Amino acid sequence: MEKLVITGGTPLRGEVSIIGAKNSAIAILPATLLSNGVFTLYNVPNIIDVRLSCQILEAIGSKITWIDKNTLIIDNKDVHSTKVPLDLTSKFRASYYLIGSLLSKYGKIEVGLPGGCNLGVRPIDQHIKGFEALGAESNISQGKISLNAKKLIGTNIYMDIVSVGATINIMIASVLAKGTTTIENAAKEPHVVDIANFLNSMGADIRGAGTDVIKINGVERLARKCNLFCCS
Repeated sequence: MEKLVITGGTPLRGEVSIIGAKNSAIAILPATLLSNGVFTLYNVPNIIDVRLSCQILEAIGSKITWIDKNTLIIDNKDVHSTKVPLDLTSKFRASYYLIGSLLSKYGKIEVGLPGGCNLGVRPIDQHIKGFEALGAESNISQGKISLNAKKLIGTNIYMDIVSVGATINIMIASVLAKGTTTIENAAKEPHVVDIANFLNSMGADIRGAGTDVIKINGVERLARKCNLFCCS
């Protein structure tokens, strides 16, 4: 298609249902792993990426029940593994959010290198930089990423480039870290704010989301139950 021709002058009428943002949902789903509780998410976009996120969570022990087309319940009481199936994560770019969640909650994670759509080079070096600054040791080999940390410790992290994924992932990882983490040159997109609002509703202490400086004061634990109208 070379062009679109649009003839104006016709009044618009009717109603459109606005479903939650995909980029928020695919980060909120793994972020629930920070607590072994039960969560109800409303207005969730029922799309392939969300379904795949649910499949990955179920593979490590989460129980997911769809109440209707756009409402689901996540029960994380029986999460039993920090080794995420490589064949699932390699299909999906945003599988890297599992790293921040499981590393923060359990101190270790093994996940396949994120795959997904071929949109050019999208390295995860800023994610790894942030995790290592928090005290994790990383190893990337044979198509997988492994990280371990006895305890994540809050610190100052300057993002070399503005990265939405890395900002969200480091924010997730910092929630249960000891002390205060400051992310400078942070991404300011709406879904960064969505994730911060979700985490704060669980009991996190995140300030500055939506600006280029985000501060996360680590907490000992998060709520075991939360209801959320999902995503802007």
